[in-house]
Amino acid sequence: MRFLNSLTGRFLILTVLFVMLAEVLIFVPSIARFREDYLLDRLERAQIASLALLADAKITPDLEEELLRNAGVFNVVLRRDELRQLVLQAPMPAPIDQTFDIRSPTAFSLIRDATQVLFDPTPKVIRVIGQPVRDAGLLIEVTMETAPLRMAMIDYGVRILILSAVISVVTAALLFFAVRVLLVKPIRSVVGNMKGYAAHPEDARAILTPSARVTEIRDAEVALATMQMQLTSALKQKERLAQLGTAVAKVSHDLRNILTSAQLFTDRIEMSEDPAVQRLAPKLVNSITRAVNLTEATLAFGKAEEPAPKLSRVPLADLVEDVLESERLAVGDADISLAQDVPGTLMARLDSEQMHRVLTNLVRNAREAIRASGEPGEILVRADEDEQHWKLHVIDTGPGLPPKARENLFTAFQGRASKGGVGLGLAISLDIVKGHGGSLELVETGPKRTEFLIKLPKSGISGLLS
Repeated sequence: MRFLNSLTGRFLILTVLFVMLAEVLIFVPSIARFREDYLLDRLERAQIASLALLADAKITPDLEEELLRNAGVFNVVLRRDELRQLVLQAPMPAPIDQTFDIRSPTAFSLIRDATQVLFDPTPKVIRVIGQPVRDAGLLIEVTMETAPLRMAMIDYGVRILILSAVISVVTAALLFFAVRVLLVKPIRSVVGNMKGYAAHPEDARAILTPSARVTEIRDAEVALATMQMQLTSALKQKERLAQLGTAVAKVSHDLRNILTSAQLFTDRIEMSEDPAVQRLAPKLVNSITRAVNLTEATLAFGKAEEPAPKLSRVPLADLVEDVLESERLAVGDADISLAQDVPGTLMARLDSEQMHRVLTNLVRNAREAIRASGEPGEILVRADEDEQHWKLHVIDTGPGLPPKARENLFTAFQGRASKGGVGLGLAISLDIVKGHGGSLELVETGPKRTEFLIKLPKSGISGLLS
């Protein structure tokens, strides 16, 4: 049963069936041709027998009977000119049932008449009209029984069927071994390789080496080998990322403890009467607080779960100004100006801490790009709204993003927007914005202008579904 369900088993059975079907289609015209040849042979024998009478008009009845018996007919009528002459005759066991003219038969009539004789076992006497050989007359007629003709046709048919069966078996066997060599063996090799690769996908030695000589199977092997190489590379990268994630989680855990200790010292700093200290102390406290939150978020990210945003109504002007104020401290003596164009009354529903991280990433990337170019530049954060979204634009006049950075801009560890970065800032920013139900996209980039757009929806999920 397992063999019949296999590719080779089914192919073998189908081959036998198709060959037998072809032989059956050949069998019917072959039988018809055999019947025609049989009748022509009887006509030729009868013509030869009639020559004895023409050579000697006086023959004995015994000789006449022997001539008719050798020809396999009851009588012979030869028409050499306009006169129809009964040459030889013998008693007939039954009257003539049917007449067949085989001087110019059609293929359809031959097949029809042969089928009728083959499937009708009743003995009959028929008249056959044909053309004498070598133009020995105008026509020749004989009467004969159908029983010997039918037995000869059955014997011929049996031999044809036996030969067809032998041809079918031999053909099927040859195709069977050809299929095993050309198809089944390569397919089993591919399946075996897939099983071995599935057991050890990280082992590059398990990657398939294409070796099939059949074009289609070789194409499949090449595609499989390419997929295996990509998957092995991806698994190695995933393993490295997992290891890196474990290391980051450990560092974030220790860093959180250090920053928590630093928070304790900020209370003393805030008590200082130095005006500069009093001005910078709140910024320091906020920065340490955000650093603590970031380490906690990193630990959560290591557990494959980003904290859900805590949405509240936030004045965008204050949020943007807080981001820019922190970045101005990092600008130093570089010729970089930071500005905002945010209406003071514009409120948006968002998580201020998470959106602060997003804006900080975008502004910091722009600042580092301008600083790396060595040219003066400007960074503008603009906010507006329409009926469906709050929009935040981060625009800079830096050198623009290189083509390689644009291809995987929001992919972790690949979309590095600035030299020396690790490619996490924009990936994290996109996750945060998506957590708000919004979108983050690169609107344009070039040697004079780069713009990122953050769109936050005004409606909740219920509003989207209504």
